[in-house]
Amino acid sequence: MNVSRREFTRIGCRIIIGAAAGTAVVESIVTNSAAKENPPKGGYDWNEHFWGYLVDTRKCIGCGRCANACKLENEVPFDEPVYRTWVERYRIIKKEREEEVIIDSPNGSIDGFVDDIPDEEIKKAFYVPKICNHCENPPCVQVCPVGATYTTEDGVVLVDYDYCIGCRYCIQGCPYGARYFNTEKGTADKCTWCYHRITKGLLPACVQACPVGARVFGDLNDPESAVNKVLDIERINVLKPDLGTKPKVYYVGLDREVR
Repeated sequence: MNVSRREFTRIGCRIIIGAAAGTAVVESIVTNSAAKENPPKGGYDWNEHFWGYLVDTRKCIGCGRCANACKLENEVPFDEPVYRTWVERYRIIKKEREEEVIIDSPNGSIDGFVDDIPDEEIKKAFYVPKICNHCENPPCVQVCPVGATYTTEDGVVLVDYDYCIGCRYCIQGCPYGARYFNTEKGTADKCTWCYHRITKGLLPACVQACPVGARVFGDLNDPESAVNKVLDIERINVLKPDLGTKPKVYYVGLDREVR
């Protein structure tokens, strides 16, 4: 019987995972991941950079151009409800003695938002772009049983599609809901900050598409980068800081209602 390398690895992984049943976290069986790629070609030195991302929620208008540009750039299926980046709308509704938070994101914000609640009932409303946080301590890397998810020297979390066995542990392990299963590839998938672009000196597609400058990308090693210039003057937050994942997506104007 002929068995492909991916299927052989998948079978082996199931045996190992089954033997480790009952543990909270599946430890990687690859200590030095074979997925660790060589630095990108073309003169790019990943040791010189450490990338970061910033979102200014005060500026976001919920137009969805970022999510649409991302799908086009990265060939994310348009006929499936999966996204590398999306925008959520938060509406705080007045109640008698309490408040209710309503969150929606129709088709990741690509289809726009419908005003289905009277303005007089809304106490506050705002938009929050979401994206992979490319954590310094990424849970998705920790739970991958074959080392297919890994962190590059310049701080970007990527997936090696040749090694991914589609077990979906990384999808379950991400506390930000930033990963999805790519049915076309048969693997897990996620935002890469458009790694194919940033290694050539270009901006991620979502940053370039934003018409109001709500998304900012840059090199944290460069004091003059666009990200550092904002970090120097603004008060920032990150999502779910109590988890200790150390996200590299920073938020300006993040409301306490954001989950």
